[in-house]
This record gives sequence, C-alpha cells and structure tokens, in this order.
Amino acid sequence: IIYIHGMGGGSDSRIPSILGSSLSEYGIAVYVRTYDFDPEVAGRQIEAWVDELKPSLIIGESLGSLHALKVKNVPHIFVSPALNASFYFELMAWLTLIPGFTLLFDRIYKPREGDRQKLHFTFRILRKYRLHRRIALQTARGLKDKESYFAFIGTRDHYRRSGVVSLGTWKKYFGQSFQLYEGTHFMEEEHIYSLLVPEILKVLDIK
Repeated sequence: IIYIHGMGGGSDSRIPSILGSSLSEYGIAVYVRTYDFDPEVAGRQIEAWVDELKPSLIIGESLGSLHALKVKNVPHIFVSPALNASFYFELMAWLTLIPGFTLLFDRIYKPREGDRQKLHFTFRILRKYRLHRRIALQTARGLKDKESYFAFIGTRDHYRRSGVVSLGTWKKYFGQSFQLYEGTHFMEEEHIYSLLVPEILKVLDIK
C-alpha cells in the first residue's frame, strides 16, 4: 500500500503508522513518504514511488487525496478527502502578495516536529493547486469502475463547514461510494481499526 499523507504530514504520520503495525500480520506493507508541498514536484515524486513500489492499493488522506486520484489502474481508499482545498488556496495566493502574509501563513500552519512536509505558502505554489485539482478530477470523470474509489468522511469534520471536505463534491464524481463515521477530520484510532482496516482487507481480498 502507498499512503499519501495530507498537508503537513509525513513519513511518521499517525494513521499510516497504525496501519503499518496492524496490517503487518497479513503480510501487507504500508509505505508513506514525505513529499513536497509544491504539487508539481510532489506529482513527480509520487509517480516515481508508484513506479518503484507497484502498489496494490493507494490510500489518500485529506489534501493527499488529489495526488491519489492521479494514480491510475489501482484501487483507492480516501480518508477525509479535501477535494476543494484549492478554492481556499486561491484566496490565500492573492493574500501572499501582501507583505508579511507568507510568513504569517507559514507560522499558522507550521507542521509538528519530525519528518514532515515543509509548508511554504507562496503565490506561485498556491496558484498551482487550481490546475492540480482540475487534472485530478478530470481523471475521476473518466473512471468506469467507481467501486474502486471509496471514502471515509467524519460527521464532525470541521473542514466540511468550509467546504474543503464536501460530501456533495464526492457524490458528484463517485456517487454513494463513501461511509460517514462519528469522528473528526483526523480519523480516530477506533475507526482506523473498525472501519479502515476491514475496508483495506476487503479491497485486497484478504480473509
């Protein structure tokens, strides 16, 4: 499995770490690597990792879901897919032209310590996310097998209020292939074990 983390995540992110431990007994390896915040650079990195590892499953979390959508011919599972984040990055991009705002955003969204994605909110990088989203969803429009795309979305996900995570957007492209869970944007450990792990085993046809 290749796990594509969300914004500010990295190789030591919580969910893939739990998955790696719990799935090892089934002989399943979970690979998560820290990628660049610039979506163009990240796209090249992830494409190289897919070519190298040849995964049987892609899991995309939050902002990483857009990168996951670009990977073809592999089943996908999504956790809190932030398919509309680019709309807010578009606004942030124009704000970064005001002196001091890039530094402010970098401080507000500073990742935790560890091997985490370095965030730098510049006009050039943030403007790339509009095209990044368009390409990702164009890939989704051409899908014939919608059943290979499944999402988990929390009922208390605070990003749903802003529309960054949108059930409507998900339904538009993937129909009813989702499950709501009583939790937040950052899937709680109990739901990882009760929902995410069983779905992974189901997709990989492991009893």
